[in-house]
Amino acid sequence: MPSGIYIENDSQCINVADHSKHRIVQWNFGSKNWHVVAGGNGAGDQINQLNKRSDVIVDKKTNSLIICDQGNGRVVRWSGENKQNGKILISNISCLGFTTDRNGDLYVSAPGSNEVKRWKTGEKEGTIGAGGNEQGYQLNQLNFLTFIFVDEIYSLYVSELYNHRVTKWLKDAKEGIIVASERCGENSSTQLHYPQGVFANHLGDVYVADTGYHRIMCWPSGSEEGHIVVGGNGKGYQSNQFNYPRGIAFDRQNNLYVADFFNSRIQRFDIDKS
Repeated sequence: MPSGIYIENDSQCINVADHSKHRIVQWNFGSKNWHVVAGGNGAGDQINQLNKRSDVIVDKKTNSLIICDQGNGRVVRWSGENKQNGKILISNISCLGFTTDRNGDLYVSAPGSNEVKRWKTGEKEGTIGAGGNEQGYQLNQLNFLTFIFVDEIYSLYVSELYNHRVTKWLKDAKEGIIVASERCGENSSTQLHYPQGVFANHLGDVYVADTGYHRIMCWPSGSEEGHIVVGGNGKGYQSNQFNYPRGIAFDRQNNLYVADFFNSRIQRFDIDKS
């Protein structure tokens, strides 16, 4: 059951957090074969084990994977050279998703405390990047956040599962701006229901895995209403259907990759490049 996805464009490969088998697996572009690059030793809290991983990113500077080890409440680094053991970076955190900015700062979504925390390189204590004002619907609050994304100007996008919205937090902002929501537009076909994966392109268009409605949505920059990109044909296993999509990612060719959770597959779509 795949959850988070990370695309390595330079290495031409896809890294996937395989939630149910407690491991990270990797595919080369165009290949049908995969291999385990972290975990795969059963569920557990030992240094060579993972437990219900939810997300993964690649740190090119250190040639390592950074893994959101959800079931163990920790973030771990797994060396690309030594694939047998991980190193705990952050412990005692209810992590679900994370991302990095262009400086290498690490942002972690913590649904248990309804906040995003940021760790600058070398820091031992993180600072709050969004939320941290208890659970709620106010613009300075979050409600069970899931996946997050940071753009080139350090704006932070947060998917909130129980608020059915995505908020954008400008750098050092004290509250977010709603950029996608169940309340955006009068047509239910353009609203969100339990959003998870999120991505924003250089134009500011926001793509969201609308998990509850089994589809991927796009909110163009400045728009109050989104539209369906792929899916939206009910829950199912056909190539135009999803079964609770989670993580999403794009490669340099603008191909969209979707972690189709309960279908236990990754789907790729060629998005209009115009």
